[in-house]
Order: sequence, then structure tokens, then C-alpha cells
Amino acid sequence: MPVQKFKTFEEAEIALWNFKPDDAYLARVAELWDFADKLNPISYPKGLFKFKTIEEANQHREEVELAHIRKKLAERKHRFKR
Repeated sequence: MPVQKFKTFEEAEIALWNFKPDDAYLARVAELWDFADKLNPISYPKGLFKFKTIEEANQHREEVELAHIRKKLAERKHRFKR
């Protein structure tokens, strides 16, 4: 990966974006998500859920993810107390 120099933070920020992704880029993104899921898998509740609004659905997802985070933090605290 070549070294790049930037005059402003905004230039550096724009350089992070890939405006014309190809198949290789999308494959790397998929591998990254697979790797992240293997490192820290989240178990979502089984079944279908009906929500009246997208906000309600997003809140449910956030609650599930926050419960997962709390569980992981509790496991870490317990592991390091020994």
C-alpha cells in the first residue's frame, strides 16, 4: 500500500472512500464481515417479529445488540477477576 500525503484532514477522509468498488473490493468487505462475525458472533432471537415502524424495528435490534455487549463485558470482568 503506497504512502499518501494530505494537506487537510478532509482530503485524508475522502481518500478512505472507494467510489468505484469492484468485485475484489466487495469480496474483501465480505471477508472482513465474516471475520468480524467469527470473532464476535451475535445470536439474534429466532422467529419473525412485526413492528409498526422502522424506528421500532431499529430499537429492537439495538436492544439485542446492547444485551450482547453487556453479556460480553460481564464475561470479561469475570474472566479477569480470577
